[in-house]
Amino acid sequence: MINFLDLKKINEPYETAFQEKLKSVLAGGWYILGKEVEEFETNFARYCGAGYCLGVGNGLDALTLIFKGYMELGKLQKGDEVIVPANTYIASILSIIQAGLMPVLVEPKLETYNINPDLISEKITPKTKAILAVHLYGQLAEMDAIFEIAKQNNLIVVEDAAQSTGAISNQKSAIKNLKSSIAYSFYPTKNLGALGDGGAVLTSDSELAKVIRALRNYGSETKYKNDFVGVNSRLDELQAAFLNLKLPNLDADNEKRRTIAKRYLSEIKNNKILLPFWDLTNNHVFHLFVIRTQSRDDLQNYLLINGIQSVIHYPIPPHKQKALKAWNNLSFPITEKIHNEVLSLPMSPVMTEDEVAYVISILNKY
Repeated sequence: MINFLDLKKINEPYETAFQEKLKSVLAGGWYILGKEVEEFETNFARYCGAGYCLGVGNGLDALTLIFKGYMELGKLQKGDEVIVPANTYIASILSIIQAGLMPVLVEPKLETYNINPDLISEKITPKTKAILAVHLYGQLAEMDAIFEIAKQNNLIVVEDAAQSTGAISNQKSAIKNLKSSIAYSFYPTKNLGALGDGGAVLTSDSELAKVIRALRNYGSETKYKNDFVGVNSRLDELQAAFLNLKLPNLDADNEKRRTIAKRYLSEIKNNKILLPFWDLTNNHVFHLFVIRTQSRDDLQNYLLINGIQSVIHYPIPPHKQKALKAWNNLSFPITEKIHNEVLSLPMSPVMTEDEVAYVISILNKY
């Protein structure tokens, strides 16, 4: 069986180093917001070209804390509208709602699965105060166009980079120039994955960083002095230690993913299968390699019979989820088409050439 993602195999090379780090953290006797978190925050901020990194509990919290931080600074108010892609994973939308803001859904481009900048302006109202750009499946959204719209309309830009850790393009310069703040997830399946939950906020806004640093820790910057109504969302010391070990290999792992993607794109030849768009730049890290087909269930079953595991990301669009009842009657035909047709193929830096060749061969015979 070719697993969709073999986390055991991905983490095996680090086993000895993980055990040594565990011993070190245990011996240190400091388990929350200690030197490992500080070291990872420094390393990851440098890697991403950001002024500040704040380690938090998970990717959803990272997004929510960015919005809450802007609210504490008076840059957002309860009930303000935030534009967000309609086809994102529901966490993006939940972060807006949990911060007391109002999501406004916008259709994606069918080619890239990322928000369509051409459709953003028509959704802007006097209540619109921010755009949440999501880099879905590992490919950066069209940020130059989004930043220009934001500039023209005096909007805040927040980026959901949960699936795009290591993508380059204009992201580093954008964060340096205070154009956006970015949320990351280190969920185990991510390109930079911990052995449990974890997340981070990247920003070069010193005021925002100061507020989020307090918000993640009960709203307290100084022990027992609470300046904000905060939460408990802190990157675990042990997970930070593991991430510190894996970060130096992130670029090489992403390059392996791109190499597999190039083979899939050039060698899969089946008119029943629509391959994803990629301009061959480093703006895509292929967290997922997502194809589309009108016979998805049949294709997924066919792959499984032939020993290939695949996954649907995601079967139900957010506006059709019971949790988002207020949006259930809305129609987003492009989003619905995507969610009805997408199928994710095996993709990871530990796939062998023979495994990749087998997946291609089986797909071409379908």
